[in-house]
Amino acid sequence: MKSLLDQDTYNEIKQRLSNLTENSERQWGKMTPGQMARHCQAPLEIMLKKNDYGVKPNWLINLLFKKSMYNDKPWRQNLPTARNFRITDDRDFAVEKVKLVALIDEIGAKLDKEDWGKHPAFGKLTTRQWGQMQYKHLDHHLRQFGV
Repeated sequence: MKSLLDQDTYNEIKQRLSNLTENSERQWGKMTPGQMARHCQAPLEIMLKKNDYGVKPNWLINLLFKKSMYNDKPWRQNLPTARNFRITDDRDFAVEKVKLVALIDEIGAKLDKEDWGKHPAFGKLTTRQWGQMQYKHLDHHLRQFGV
């Protein structure tokens, strides 16, 4: 399973993001590229302890979802988005992409960090789990726009 905390995978995500444009065609879902770029910032901000988005532990979500974060199977299309992470207003793609890349770069500068702490919903995660979860989320949305 790939991890955003692996240098090669980090480079891959950066390359794929460079191919994302405001005109990238959505393959599924409702978000625009700008909304997706904003949406993808939230889990990274949680990892960096910049915002917890009001996320609370939920045993049902942990039971149903947590295992899917750490396997090689891509997430299926049209998964429901948690209310705290829905972006429905118009977003300036260029602005949101710059912010997303900056967050990824901030994580990229800490690839050797050993402990990313607790996730507000999933509790204690290993460094590997943090990186896998971030990769899987970014990969899902980059595939959503064909990049």
